[in-house]
Amino acid sequence: MVLPLVDEHKPKCYLCHEGFENLEDLRKHQNSEHTEFFESHEKEMNKEPAPGDVTVF
Repeated sequence: MVLPLVDEHKPKCYLCHEGFENLEDLRKHQNSEHTEFFESHEKEMNKEPAPGDVTVF
C-alpha cells in the first residue's frame, strides 16, 4: 500500500493498515478491533527461557 506524502507522518495499524491522526487513536483502535490478536500474543511474551538458552548481560 502506498500512502500519499501528506500521510507519511501519521501512525498506521500494522494489522489492517488503517491510518490514524495520533497514537492514542491507534491504541484505541487496536484495543477494540484487534483484542484477540494482542491477547493471544501476550501469552507468548511471558515465556521463560528454554533449557540451554544463553543469556548475555
